[in-house]
Amino acid sequence: MAIIKHVSRAVSQVLQSSGCGCGISIVPVRCIGVSPRQVASDAGFHSVTFAETDHPRVLITGGLGQLGVGLAKLLRKRFGKNNVILSDIRKPADNIFYSGPFIYADILDYKNLREIVVNNRITWLFHYSALLSAVGEANVPLARSVNITGLHNVLDIAAEHNLRLFVPSTIGAFGPTSPRNPTPDLCIQRPRTIYGVSKVHAELMGEYYHYRYGLDFRCLRYPGIISADSQPGGGTTDYAVQIFHDAIKTGKFQCNLKPDTRLPMMYIDDCLKATLEIMEAPAEALSMRTYNISAMSFTPEELAQEVQKHIPELEVTYNVDKVRQAIADSWPMNFDDRNARRDWGWKHDYDLPELVTTMFSFLGSDSRIAQAN
Repeated sequence: MAIIKHVSRAVSQVLQSSGCGCGISIVPVRCIGVSPRQVASDAGFHSVTFAETDHPRVLITGGLGQLGVGLAKLLRKRFGKNNVILSDIRKPADNIFYSGPFIYADILDYKNLREIVVNNRITWLFHYSALLSAVGEANVPLARSVNITGLHNVLDIAAEHNLRLFVPSTIGAFGPTSPRNPTPDLCIQRPRTIYGVSKVHAELMGEYYHYRYGLDFRCLRYPGIISADSQPGGGTTDYAVQIFHDAIKTGKFQCNLKPDTRLPMMYIDDCLKATLEIMEAPAEALSMRTYNISAMSFTPEELAQEVQKHIPELEVTYNVDKVRQAIADSWPMNFDDRNARRDWGWKHDYDLPELVTTMFSFLGSDSRIAQAN
């Protein structure tokens, strides 16, 4: 177990940092011990404020997934291009590589991750490295390594270097015994996927580090996220992205969930807006460390009907995947996000009609839509 020495407030502000990217090899966790005496003696064991620095220095792990690139673009507009570092273990496309700082970072390589945080003076860390629900069930050891071991590395480094840490959670953090319509912030969870278990673990460990060590941990439970600039990545809700690509390319869509499977969903712009808002919210405004956020809730059938308003000839069939259906049936149908709306003013912009219109505005230069219109 790695034991950290007491770091003064002045030094920790110089060494503010964090980091990582989705790893694929299993390495031992390196834990950091923080004594109660140290925590008690360092009353400033919280992330820096805007009074202490002009802008946060940001690291995004797993940055080449569905949300990382969009988040980097949003944060670079707000804080400056060079203050936001995107990281992953995969090779980025040229347009991503040249759009701003990119670095290789493996969240399972503790030493390298720590060096990235120190050398780049990171103050905010967005930890997106994870294997999603269906992919995780197909490779449980890898999901356990990336989603849990990687999280431990990130938590320890964030606590040691006084970071503000964001870790996303998900509808997958709930299970079949959870109330589903609506699902409140605090209730029985008990998920039955390694993805869900790892997210509950992240919520609880983040909250523990907050109360035990003063870590400024913040977390949102995302619904299914829909975006035009990324391909489906193996999640149970990815049918809601695939339908747009298939509608344009072939005019035929085969859904792997039952037509009446209702799940909470959100357009990516709302998701990124909520993520920035929770990170900028004053600590005293937060009554909890993990919040539900919601925008809309729909079924595959309802989505298909809205899509057919744009492409009437779209043919929709259903070939239910038993694994994905079982996962979806254990998840919330609607999120209760009243606490987020009350505490830090969360408000979504996109409902289902706006979502579909926006998706086609990005994807729909195809002649099929022009013909339909």
